[in-house]
Amino acid sequence: MNKRFFEFDWALLFIILILLTIGLVTISSLDRNLFFQQFFHFLIGLLFFILFSKIDYHLYQRYKWWLFIGALVFLSSTFVFGAVTRGSIRWIRIFGLTLQPSELIKPLLVVFFASLFFELKKLSLTNLLKAGGLIMIPVLLIFLQPDLSSSLVVLTAWLGIVLATGISWKIVVSSFVFFLAGLPISWRLLKPYQQQRIFSFLNPLADPLGAGYNLIQSVVAVGSGQLLGRGLGKGTQAQLMFLPERHSDFIFATIAEEFGFLGSFFLIVLIGFLFWRLLEIARSTRDGLGFLISLGIFTLLVSQTLINIGMNLGLLPITGVTLPLVSYGGSSLVASLISLGIINNIAIQKKRNQALEIK
Repeated sequence: MNKRFFEFDWALLFIILILLTIGLVTISSLDRNLFFQQFFHFLIGLLFFILFSKIDYHLYQRYKWWLFIGALVFLSSTFVFGAVTRGSIRWIRIFGLTLQPSELIKPLLVVFFASLFFELKKLSLTNLLKAGGLIMIPVLLIFLQPDLSSSLVVLTAWLGIVLATGISWKIVVSSFVFFLAGLPISWRLLKPYQQQRIFSFLNPLADPLGAGYNLIQSVVAVGSGQLLGRGLGKGTQAQLMFLPERHSDFIFATIAEEFGFLGSFFLIVLIGFLFWRLLEIARSTRDGLGFLISLGIFTLLVSQTLINIGMNLGLLPITGVTLPLVSYGGSSLVASLISLGIINNIAIQKKRNQALEIK
């Protein structure tokens, strides 16, 4: 077999496998059926990780517009083929599989905008406005599903690429002023339940059995774990189902309850090592395209992680954001592994170039 098949950034792959294992073990303690489903997602995700590890990331620049158009078509398909679930149209079924397009298109959008900004070389205000118009198309499509949290994550990843490109502080300050001015309008665009989530975050005790229930139960679960936790499969909040979405949105609270402060701290340290490795790969690559893609994926995963852990700890409003590589959810897991597969290819290309220079 070709030696290049086994080319991986082994430090990156090792951390990924540990995080995936923690997620699988936690899910198995909650529901065996969900464990087998997630294990299937795990295998599919690893196949995509290997596949995208072997695709030369420079090819994305050539086909960037096809990736962008494909992402928009895939997103739009939810409004045609999607079924309403809990008031949202986020999922479609293909060949018996339930897919969430808003998750799967995230790495495609990162690759597209990284390629676009790399071609622009210099980021003028005109170019920024054009790129801003392009990002608002998928953001609005995701927002209309409605999925506010995913639209914010996508927008944050775009901002990460913009900052990595090298933008003048005048444009940054001007954009921030426009953002503040648009907040009142943004508030009026929110659905009533989204506004209620923000109100319940500010004062969860105002409606402890209604809008504030999820936040209160999550904080209780985290606190009840204390130092060492209650033990795997012995967390009362998670096992007795007081904690909602214990396997997906609130899996960090489940881990904190069952493994305690030390277990959750260990998880955060592992995630920190993952992000450190992504930054190291970005810093060491001499290719501008690889740098922008790496920073875009880094921002994508960091924003998603901070939002998830923040809401589990009661520091942010409740949103439907999963914890990358750990939470239950096939689309989220596959999207994360596709993103990391692209990063892995960037690391491989860097090592190959260094080997050629030595020769």
